[in-house]
Amino acid sequence: MSVVPSPSPAPSPSAGPDPRRWWALAVIALTQLVVVLDATIVNVALPQAQLDLELSDTERQWVITAYVLAFGALLLLGGRVADYWGRKRSYMVGMLGFGAASAWGGLAQSGTELIAARGLQGVFAALLAPAALALLTVAFPAGRERGTAFAVFGTVAGTGAAVGLALGGVLTEFADWRWCLLVNIVFAVVGLVGALLVVSESRVEGGRGYDIWGTLAVTLGLAALVYGFTLAESGWTEPDTIGFLAGGLVLLAVFVGIEARVVQPLLPLRIVRDRVRAGAFLIQATIGAVYIGMTLYLMFHLQIVLGLSPLLAGLASLAMTFATMITAPVAARLLPTRGPRVLMTAGPLIAAAGMLWLTFITADGSYWTEVFGGLVVVGVGIAFVIIPVQNVALVGVGHHDAGAASALVNSAMQIGGCVGLSVFTTIYLGAVERSAAGGGRATALTDGYSAVFLATAVTLAVAAVIAATMLRGPRPVAAPHQAAEVPAHVG
Repeated sequence: MSVVPSPSPAPSPSAGPDPRRWWALAVIALTQLVVVLDATIVNVALPQAQLDLELSDTERQWVITAYVLAFGALLLLGGRVADYWGRKRSYMVGMLGFGAASAWGGLAQSGTELIAARGLQGVFAALLAPAALALLTVAFPAGRERGTAFAVFGTVAGTGAAVGLALGGVLTEFADWRWCLLVNIVFAVVGLVGALLVVSESRVEGGRGYDIWGTLAVTLGLAALVYGFTLAESGWTEPDTIGFLAGGLVLLAVFVGIEARVVQPLLPLRIVRDRVRAGAFLIQATIGAVYIGMTLYLMFHLQIVLGLSPLLAGLASLAMTFATMITAPVAARLLPTRGPRVLMTAGPLIAAAGMLWLTFITADGSYWTEVFGGLVVVGVGIAFVIIPVQNVALVGVGHHDAGAASALVNSAMQIGGCVGLSVFTTIYLGAVERSAAGGGRATALTDGYSAVFLATAVTLAVAAVIAATMLRGPRPVAAPHQAAEVPAHVG
């Protein structure tokens, strides 16, 4: 049973599905596209933005990190706000704020303004994303329709990063880098109008306390951890690096202790105690690390070494997008018969093979012989992961925990991306430094990119091991009891 407007505190058992649910899926999928592509859309525009605003190399990286860090660190709080305050209401406020922050970033006149605007984008995305995914979860609670809805949502999530690269290339080439941010205003308007027309409100009844201490602990812990990985670029043994990493781990341990004791936890530990669900969260983190790290250094290689324009570099990344889109329906058909464990073990291994292909790039090579094939293989492998992963992470989650679980799905990807980008950057800088002593600049850069692609291949292999060991046996697409847990309320 899906969410339908009703003045009563709970729906009638005979209530039918919301006839607007498929239109709602279109609006929610648009939201996921905006959230994911904004993690990569500025990658293509960064060289131009750096020259225009006179950004340092450190500021350039923080244009990406500020968004992903704010997004990932606040997602759990955003999920709880959506649960208690109302998911449709949270969605609309998040979309409105995201559009306003995008306008500020597009009009920024300094590096500080741009970084602050990107951080504010992340804050509102942290409210928007879990609200959207929770709305999807309660609108399609069970059955074949749920599998179809999550297949559509997963395809959008998996291709959003590459779409961001392509769109960023087009906007940078024919307009200006600022339009990579200003274009979000259009998405925000469409999302707000669509939500008003076709999305039904839902929220959790009962206790609505907010876990303030837990919020502070997890936000500061994640921020310290990611910042520590960023400092690791200058050395893993530096006191600041060790201090921030250790402090982040301590704060996260404190967070777990708080969650085990408070009445209304920010993250109910029952969500992650399920072995299969925990494995899905870990796999989502590795995919985030690969996507955000790999796409950034791919753009550098295409533009700096191969000399492609921003437009051609963005279009070149579509090979991975199209491969994912073509393979996704195949993965969706295989899921009911093969189960998520098989798909989520094979998918990362296939993608890792594509990454290994990319490690053979050379300074004087070509896109078609050294890059294209690898991107296609990566896209095929990713499709077998993105179709089942979010469904597996959310199946069996009660209505009361839908927002928190949805937030954790997104948070895992964003925090994985933050940590992955920092680690991959450290690997890149080390490889470039070693190579620079014996060759030219282009060769050194290429060696650095190859090292990053090798690291992403290893990360994907780890994801395959997690899937093989933690996703035990076939898992149903939806829990039989879940439909009975979805109440309907008026916003």
